[in-house]
Amino acid sequence: MATKIPTKKFGKCQCEIHHTKSILYQILNKEHGSETKWQQQHFSPHCSTGRKGCSYLDRRVVLKTPEATCRRASEVLLTTSTFIRNLPSFNHMPLDDQLVLIQQNWAPLLLLGMAREGVDFDLREISAPSLLKKILLHQSLTASKELESSSPGASLAEVQKMKNLLWKFWDLDISAKEYAYLKGIILFNSGCCVLKCLPYVQMLHQEANQALMEFISTMFHGNLGRFAWILQLISALQDIDADAIEDLFFRPILGEDTLNVLLLETLDIKSDWF
Repeated sequence: MATKIPTKKFGKCQCEIHHTKSILYQILNKEHGSETKWQQQHFSPHCSTGRKGCSYLDRRVVLKTPEATCRRASEVLLTTSTFIRNLPSFNHMPLDDQLVLIQQNWAPLLLLGMAREGVDFDLREISAPSLLKKILLHQSLTASKELESSSPGASLAEVQKMKNLLWKFWDLDISAKEYAYLKGIILFNSGCCVLKCLPYVQMLHQEANQALMEFISTMFHGNLGRFAWILQLISALQDIDADAIEDLFFRPILGEDTLNVLLLETLDIKSDWF
């Protein structure tokens, strides 16, 4: 589970420093694995996630090519982090507000980056002991809950939602400028957060929305249907479970560590500042 980033002071921008022994360095210097296309009909990107009368919501999946896919996800995380750290409007905010916004919005920003970079991935389903089997094996409820909480993989329902959203972005053929405005809309989404400079963040969020709307209006001759549709996709991105993203793309490389460690490295915050 992703834990809260400690409110310590940032160092230099990540793009100015190389951590030769960091987790991220090790990930990004592994050999590329081969990735296959999304072909299995069972995991069709356009299939429904709301089927009744089946165990769909309880099923768990892992990546078919974890080394290659986790590497690409880490590259997107680093690119996103560099973008954030190079934003003057972000750096002018109090440090506590910066950390709150990163903690709240890293997951939709990562998925948006994966859409921008065209990161697709294959899955394989993993089996988990049924509740009946646990009972027959005389496992206590406490032991069963511990097993469930530590089970590998991510929820198939959540992963399917991720894939559906990625395909919707690709179907819309989002431009580079639209992606840039969308990153601002997501990053400066204050949500329910308590921020020291809330009016400033809300102003930046509104400016990004306005810029996107004007760009789409100009490029698509005043038809703002695209603008409304893209905002719906952003809302859906923000509803994706961040823990599922961590379990799928970073648990294979982090093990028992949390994504917090990797986030700290990409933002050049020392791990001994916990």
